[in-house]
Amino acid sequence: MNKKVATKNTKTPNLYPKKTKIQVTIIFAVVLAMYLYSMNFTVSQTTGGFANSLSNMGNVIKEFFPPNLSILPIIWEPMATTIQMAVIATTVAALLTIPLSLLSARNITTIKPLYYITRISLNILRTIPDLVLAVIFVGLFGVGVFPGILALIIFSLGILAKLFGETVEAVDMDPLEAMRASGANVIQVIYYGLVPQVLPQFTSFVLYVFEINIRASVVLGLVGAGGIGLTLDRELNFYNYPNAMTIILLIFVVVIVIEYISTKIREALI
Repeated sequence: MNKKVATKNTKTPNLYPKKTKIQVTIIFAVVLAMYLYSMNFTVSQTTGGFANSLSNMGNVIKEFFPPNLSILPIIWEPMATTIQMAVIATTVAALLTIPLSLLSARNITTIKPLYYITRISLNILRTIPDLVLAVIFVGLFGVGVFPGILALIIFSLGILAKLFGETVEAVDMDPLEAMRASGANVIQVIYYGLVPQVLPQFTSFVLYVFEINIRASVVLGLVGAGGIGLTLDRELNFYNYPNAMTIILLIFVVVIVIEYISTKIREALI
């Protein structure tokens, strides 16, 4: 009898308070309203232009075909330059990311002003588009590879520091606290306690950013930052569409090959 009474009086705890439910409902309604408004605005603004562009699509495609494969020996060098730009930028950004991500991790950095300064600085870096960075550096250093590499370094640093910093904040702190309690210094705690936990994710993030940099370096070349993008921009400006199509196909093949190799490496690490 007592068991039945106890069962009837037992209530399931409310995991989601009423106030939280109301807040989630309001946020969902606002996001849905913004989505519907944006979709309606986009459709109303682009329907006419999209309909007109369909009629010209066939003529534009004809201009690009057949691709002029005879220029392949010429465009290999700028394509290699683009890959080298991505390699250098990713490597430098990865090295800079290590100390910055540790300083921007709440569970590692105990000096709060240093933590907030690093966090805000990295947030500012991420707000600057890579094209804007390339335009600024091209204006400072002139047309060439160097401004493109600088733009890619800052662009990569913002992404890597964000991803790696969040990974560091999510690690298991028990091994680190045990090492600190046993008298290990900061370097020992990071090397023996933190690095084994985050190294696979860090390598995966670096490979991912390298893939992004291959694509980004092509776009940066359009504003004079060197590489295959600069060659593509020149061919388009001279209306050499068959040559431009060959460059586009080469970029596509290189990106697919690099992405495949990078994916296999990430699968082996995880």
